[in-house]
Amino acid sequence: MTTFRISEAAALLGVSADTVRRWVDGGRLPASRDEHGHRLVPGAELASFVRDQARGGGAPSGQGERFSSARNRMRGIVTDVVRDGVMAQVEIQAGPFRVVSLMSREAADDLGLRVGVVAEAVVKSTNVIVELPD
Repeated sequence: MTTFRISEAAALLGVSADTVRRWVDGGRLPASRDEHGHRLVPGAELASFVRDQARGGGAPSGQGERFSSARNRMRGIVTDVVRDGVMAQVEIQAGPFRVVSLMSREAADDLGLRVGVVAEAVVKSTNVIVELPD
């Protein structure tokens, strides 16, 4: 069974180790201790916790419900917008992930995209490559 130390779980989720400790201490996330006293979170439980969090997220209050078949959403901050006559390249930093989108300049203008704006990258793809780290 795969297990993760608190710091590893935090790195995977893009939160602080203190946040994961609070979840464990509050009973929201199960953990056991190894022979050295380090807390270990079972991988399957961590995956279930993250999945439940994502499903319960919904739209921010005051924005109404969203209906979409896209399930991959990454909230972040716009770090760069490059516009030319027809197209725009928008860069979003979502936690440790850099997401770059190419769109029409008109769409970028209509959305009011500029550096410092909070935006959500929504990915729907029929081709996703999954790799394992070394």
